Amino acid sequence: MTHEFRTIIQTAYTYFQTNTACVMASVVALDGSSYRKPGVRMLIAENGTMTGAVSGGCVEKEVLFQAQEVFETGKAKMMTYDGRYRLGCEGILYILIEPLQINESIYNKLTNILKQRKDLQLTSYFVKDTEAVVQTLGTVVKANEETLALSSIEEKVQSTTKVETFTQVLPAVFQLFLFGAEHDAVQLGTLGAQMGWDVRVIASPKDPKTKANFPDVQEVLHLLPEQASGLHIDAESAVVLMNHNYATDLNFLVNILDKQPQYIGILGSSKRREKLFNELIDYKPDLDATVLDRIYGPAGIDIGAITPQEIALSVLAEILAVKRKREVSSLRDKIGSIHKEV
Repeated sequence: MTHEFRTIIQTAYTYFQTNTACVMASVVALDGSSYRKPGVRMLIAENGTMTGAVSGGCVEKEVLFQAQEVFETGKAKMMTYDGRYRLGCEGILYILIEPLQINESIYNKLTNILKQRKDLQLTSYFVKDTEAVVQTLGTVVKANEETLALSSIEEKVQSTTKVETFTQVLPAVFQLFLFGAEHDAVQLGTLGAQMGWDVRVIASPKDPKTKANFPDVQEVLHLLPEQASGLHIDAESAVVLMNHNYATDLNFLVNILDKQPQYIGILGSSKRREKLFNELIDYKPDLDATVLDRIYGPAGIDIGAITPQEIALSVLAEILAVKRKREVSSLRDKIGSIHKEV
């Protein structure tokens, strides 16, 4: 959800620069079940332009209608949406709608925190009673020991018996590092960017490709394997080794192992993986065995992927499963060829 909040902040700042009013709608509580859960947000400009979504598409029109009162009064309000009668989701959404003003100071502070890859803590003050008159509705962000008010709410708000809080910690935006710049990396990079991840392609210094060859990725870096140790790969990151050169993949792997990304994927066969593991242990005889548990080779879940697009889907699905701690049928657990014999 961090990338969604980042988009809202970036868009709200452009509205501030053009003197365009906007409001933020946040799902802060849920009774029952719903398509999306508390913590999702959307931005609405005074001209009706919407950024983001709080549902699969059914709730947004009602939010847009309710937001008009906030534009008129400049005060936050609560609304409910009972999906039991309109969506079949058997849930009641409680949505906080508040004026949002992201000035230059707030924008710079939030952007710097995101660049530093530090957590953001959002706390929304709300009531479930939409008829209650409360002056303390709104959202604040805590980062680097500083509290920033996103609307007219006081920074030091005191909760009452009526006021509830919804707190959400947003980690750094998830990163995907693709070591390899062939055509299959284009598909993986494009799909990863659509997931909201920051994608970086690592190409050979001799490779002429640029960002123009990889739509939607953050950047294309031209590095030697020994330079990979300078990359900011952290726990909110995944790595896919997809050079069409075994020695290059091995050398990159040696230089990033200490960074402990959540996921390391290796394209290729099971035999290629075993050879790589054996040589890796030769390079690092004291290697902790748990490190190998983070390596998935062949990368991807077992869906019979063949085309570059299908392989990209398979790999990203596996990364997401590892990130969300879900058990799936990985190709690394398959005995024999990963493709059916023709």
